[in-house]
Amino acid sequence: MSDSTALFTDRYELTMIDAALRDGHAERRCVFEVFSRRLHAGRRYGVFAGVGRLIDAIEQFRFTEDILTWLTAERVVSPAAIDYLSTYRFTGDVRGYREGELFFAGSPVLEIEGTFAEAVILETLVLSILNYDSAVATAASRMVTAAEGKPLIEMGSRRTSEASGVAAARAAFIAGFDATSNLEAGRTWGVPTRGTAAHSFTLLHDSEEAAFRSQVDAFGADTTLLIDTFDIPTAVETAVRVAGGKLGAVRIDSGDLPSLVRSVRAQLDALGATETQIIVTNDLNENTIAALRGSPVDAFGVGTAVVTGSGAPAAGMVYKLVEHQDDAGDWVAVSKRSSEKQNPAGRKDARRHLVDGVATEEIVDLGPKDSDATSGRALIHPIVTNGVARDEYRGTSGVHLARDHHAQALAELPEEGRRLSPGDPAIPTVFH
Repeated sequence: MSDSTALFTDRYELTMIDAALRDGHAERRCVFEVFSRRLHAGRRYGVFAGVGRLIDAIEQFRFTEDILTWLTAERVVSPAAIDYLSTYRFTGDVRGYREGELFFAGSPVLEIEGTFAEAVILETLVLSILNYDSAVATAASRMVTAAEGKPLIEMGSRRTSEASGVAAARAAFIAGFDATSNLEAGRTWGVPTRGTAAHSFTLLHDSEEAAFRSQVDAFGADTTLLIDTFDIPTAVETAVRVAGGKLGAVRIDSGDLPSLVRSVRAQLDALGATETQIIVTNDLNENTIAALRGSPVDAFGVGTAVVTGSGAPAAGMVYKLVEHQDDAGDWVAVSKRSSEKQNPAGRKDARRHLVDGVATEEIVDLGPKDSDATSGRALIHPIVTNGVARDEYRGTSGVHLARDHHAQALAELPEEGRRLSPGDPAIPTVFH
């Protein structure tokens, strides 16, 4: 399998390049903008994520010989277009919101400037990465708010594709999760990894006690034992008898969690395991996490709701041409005008207005800045310049910078803007 990302795209992007090469418009300088028309289902903010993955994907966007041979055999585009694609390199500019930043309806989170041919071909790649990662990060951020400081472990790899599992772990960590069960996310992006135990391990042994003893012998008393394979009270008693009062943690993956957690805590304390933590899993989301805040839960493991559409619905981002040069070299602002899908034309600037450190509005400037446009926190920053990405967005360090930035941006919101209940956006967006 090729390492190239060039075919992570839609056929019509190549055919548009082919036609533009024929009519002489392929080299027109253009600006494309990424934005969401609305926030999903009354959510009060979105979290912008995926920038670090995107710049790597753009650098890997190369048409290798085997790809060009396949495109030729399938007659996807003309020989002239094949010649163009054979030397394709993105040499333009990318500007946008920092990874981990909050966004709202209409926020110009990313701007791609280049020739029509080199920019239009990136549409599907850009949207597939940013829509998924931002959806996961938004869901994860809400769960972090619900947990009120208690640790969260991302455990969703088995509920999505193998590549999406890694991306989800990265995005959830940026949004404030503490660890992931996905080892590739740990290797590639430096996300801390954490695991517990499987029901199959208990069932493999002749008794639950034998399984517990094997695990404790292998990893010491500071391990996490899974206690809901059979009878929970019996498992708690066995776990403490095997591991002693220094047992690290127990995990509950089924049942009526609020009542189970209270009874397990009481039993652990009565047996002298007062420092043993309780980890709960079992299809958690932000609402079930919030419902458990008053229970003696020490950590949450979240899977399906953070990696799939059931909890992380698509961010709804689109990729639209907003400006291009004409034959005279003058810039022309353009936009789609169809009903319910209109968007402001032209390149934009954006800033977050703060009063005493609290965000009050997002200001999006259309066209040249006003004289007071320097007020507020600037939201748009250079990411790629002349085809070269800035180092601060890359790798493990980029992930940690994004995580820190998200924490800062979230702390700026007014308290009501962080509520889980459906409502208006956390702050209004004003277009100037």
